[in-house]
Amino acid sequence: MKIAVLIKQVPSSEAKIRVGGDGRSIDTDGVEYVVNPYDEFAMEAALQAKEKFGGEVVVFGLGGDKVEESLRQCLALGADQAVVLRDAAFQGSDSLGVARILAAAVKGAEPNLVFCGKVGIDRDDAAVGVMVAELLGMPHVSVVTELEWTDESHCKVGREIEGGSETLEVTLPAVLTANKGLNEPRYASLKGIMMAKKKPMEVKDAAALGIDASTVGSGAALTNVVKMEPPAERTAGKMIQGDAAQMVQELVRVLKDEAKVL
Repeated sequence: MKIAVLIKQVPSSEAKIRVGGDGRSIDTDGVEYVVNPYDEFAMEAALQAKEKFGGEVVVFGLGGDKVEESLRQCLALGADQAVVLRDAAFQGSDSLGVARILAAAVKGAEPNLVFCGKVGIDRDDAAVGVMVAELLGMPHVSVVTELEWTDESHCKVGREIEGGSETLEVTLPAVLTANKGLNEPRYASLKGIMMAKKKPMEVKDAAALGIDASTVGSGAALTNVVKMEPPAERTAGKMIQGDAAQMVQELVRVLKDEAKVL
């Protein structure tokens, strides 16, 4: 079985995010970048499938030099090879542009199965995975929280839906986007970290992927960030004192006259 995993490098959820000087991006100075948390669930699912059926796991990442750090972490976990997707023409791509780049890379690898996280915690649009599936002409199931293998070509997946859950049968090839709860991602071992240094990491640009540069990048973007701004600072809380009756009376007054929610 050949499995592709699509990962994104995102700012750590613990990082203090500041709006950049252009007002349309974040200030990256001092920001720690990590593998998108939902992609970690995808990576673990791929490794478990490899352990069950054999084969190889290829991980793809789009970005600059820093993305190699995240790809190397995936190699340390057990991925067999990594592919960096890098080209000046890729800069400024929106979700569709990113999906086109990833789909072209995955198509060349000819995998039986594609895993990715359900959403990137930075843009939070949950669009790229399903777009990749559409561009590849593969069936997909999103927000997967359960995965049970029938055999090497068939599996059952479960996911939560509004008011309940559903189970679907999937025939490979397919694209699955992972949600929290699918598994417990492993940590890299010292042996894995050492072996990762010897595993292949290839860099591919638009020409290598056979991509028309006019279909990706900022020039082809159908959506653009117009403005970014931090949320309004929270006001200090208000303490209400007195006995129970007085506090209830004052609370009702505050909610009605000051907060104006009653």
